[in-house]
Amino acid sequence: MLPTDLDRPAELTLWPGYAPARVAVSHSFPTLRAALAAAVAAIDAEDANPWIITEGGDILAPGWIRANTAAAVLQ
Repeated sequence: MLPTDLDRPAELTLWPGYAPARVAVSHSFPTLRAALAAAVAAIDAEDANPWIITEGGDILAPGWIRANTAAAVLQ
């Protein structure tokens, strides 16, 4: 992934983290930066397991999102 990918579209899928679930909620974002911010907010507020698919086809797992979403990364 390149820094320019932060400004490209991305899909965010949120799975509940508190119990097994069969329903996920998906959202489209105009930028990966916005999808990452929403993923972090969902982790903090909802105990969710976010997965992001970038326009380039990269799949960002919950562990990657948690490890790589420091404020400096999103700016």
